[in-house]
Amino acid sequence: MAPIWLFDLDNTLHDASRAVFGRLNVSMTDYIEQHLDLPRDEADRLRMHYWRRYGATLLGLERHHGIRAAHFLAQTHVLPGLEGQLHMPKVDRAALARLPGRKFLLTNAPADYAKRVLTALDLVSCFEGVIAIEGMRVFGDLRPKPDARMLRVVLARHRLPASQCVLVEDTVANLKSARRLGLRTVWMQHYLQGNPHGPEAGVSLHGRPPWVCARIKKLRALHAWHAGRA
Repeated sequence: MAPIWLFDLDNTLHDASRAVFGRLNVSMTDYIEQHLDLPRDEADRLRMHYWRRYGATLLGLERHHGIRAAHFLAQTHVLPGLEGQLHMPKVDRAALARLPGRKFLLTNAPADYAKRVLTALDLVSCFEGVIAIEGMRVFGDLRPKPDARMLRVVLARHRLPASQCVLVEDTVANLKSARRLGLRTVWMQHYLQGNPHGPEAGVSLHGRPPWVCARIKKLRALHAWHAGRA
């Protein structure tokens, strides 16, 4: 039976450390400075505090300051000229297109940004659907990855059996919660070497945690891994 692939976006399909994360940090600090009327250094500290506490700055802003998620996401992800900074190896693009099975994008990024990146990388036709942060609410609360409750709801909503699903992404915490639900997990490490931004900054890339089924550095390696399991 062909697998159902759930792909992360940033630092999995393209080099977001180089093109996106630094700019997003600046735009989020700008937003906090402006809308919470804070000094720049305090706004930056608050951004980092909520990111470390909740795994996403937005969650802290929504819970403690009444910031509307849609407004925050729209304002912080404008990123003029983004398309010209995106990079994905052509061989990985071709490998993704040839990979057997259904494919969905599962990203903590907003839908407009995700579709913009997919369009710029010529990947829109590879995916059956895009599951972005707007679709990650559980009983009204925003629950982005690695929240297992959200993942369970998303799988049920799209009628995706966990046993057939494979999550491919760069963040090991997200893989851990997915594995607990019965998904197979692939840790994409291509863009993590020397990564100064994102949740995996400074993480050791040696060894394989028990909740990771495979480690890869190129998307084309998924073909051999899948063939070995068939």
